[in-house]
Amino acid sequence: MKIGIVANEPSGDWLGAAVLRELKACVPDVRLVGVAGPRMQAAGCESLVPMERLSIMGLTEVLRHLGELLRIRRDLTRSFLAWRPDLFIGVDAPDFNLGLERRLRKAGIRTVHLVSPTVWAWRAGRVRTIRRSVDLTLCIFPFEEEFLHEQGVLARYIGHPLADEIPTQSDPAPARTRLGIPPEGEVLALLPGSRVSEMNLLAGPFLQTARWCLERRPGLRFAVPLVTPTLRGIFTTVLQREAPELPITLVDGDGRDVIAAADCVLTASGTATLEALLVNRPMVVGYRMSPMTYHLLSGLKLVKVPYAAMANLLVGRELAPEFIQDRCRADLLGPAVLDFLRDRERVGEIQSAYREIHGRLRRDAGRQAAAAVLELVNGG
Repeated sequence: MKIGIVANEPSGDWLGAAVLRELKACVPDVRLVGVAGPRMQAAGCESLVPMERLSIMGLTEVLRHLGELLRIRRDLTRSFLAWRPDLFIGVDAPDFNLGLERRLRKAGIRTVHLVSPTVWAWRAGRVRTIRRSVDLTLCIFPFEEEFLHEQGVLARYIGHPLADEIPTQSDPAPARTRLGIPPEGEVLALLPGSRVSEMNLLAGPFLQTARWCLERRPGLRFAVPLVTPTLRGIFTTVLQREAPELPITLVDGDGRDVIAAADCVLTASGTATLEALLVNRPMVVGYRMSPMTYHLLSGLKLVKVPYAAMANLLVGRELAPEFIQDRCRADLLGPAVLDFLRDRERVGEIQSAYREIHGRLRRDAGRQAAAAVLELVNGG
């Protein structure tokens, strides 16, 4: 059996790996080829292109790299058409993967899209592209399956792999031990994003917020995960400029232990907000994008949902305060962080709501996704 798969960023690498591990368990000699990060490669996937070359976020940022992205997609299309996999899986990144899926499906290759594009939030017209490009969409949030069915798209809700992996109770002590952080005292996790564009825009205001909080809460410590050497280099440069005296632990790798070790999380919007919800930590969300991207999104009213953070969308209310664009600054982020450190009763109410969502998302997603893929390969 031959499976093609393309993931464009660390969150996609994690999602794809959960499915590939289950596929390998069911079909040990399956060959997996595409674009993969370290987790998918560990699960047995051969990567044709370094994943970092596709990890670009924002309208204007994509435009600057459009020529290279289109060339990579053309090359991948030719490779897959020559190799003829039994099935192709596009992991998230719909603007890149749906075009690739459409060409492969037209050539008779079955296609699966893992993670529904956020057509329920913005750019609803993409549903037509999904119908043309995809044999099956695997949904990781419960409201997506019904929405897509109403639009004539075959979809299946599989739950979220993160909800399966993360325990419903998370004690900070073991995480602090693994990270070398003292067991006593308060810790604020800083998660300024897993993309270069996010790090460039958010490292400054997040570190300014950390310094603001430390001035008002002596003894507060900080920790930040840095998933690649490139991101570590950007962050350490900004750290030396903004707050070289900060008591901060830099962690190579993803943010799970950093979140678990923390009393509160200051995070970019995105997958990290879901992870903080599942680890059951209160969070403050800050986000910036390029001014042109922001004005295009807001001026054209392209976003149709009330919140930027997935954690807030799942709960249905703003339990995680959001500070977007010009409001993403220390004098607003800092007080929101300190409110969580002071008000334990409010934190307890938030954690109760987060545990309820965790239960809804826990469905053994990797196994369900692998079963759906194998069913499609076998003509189902």
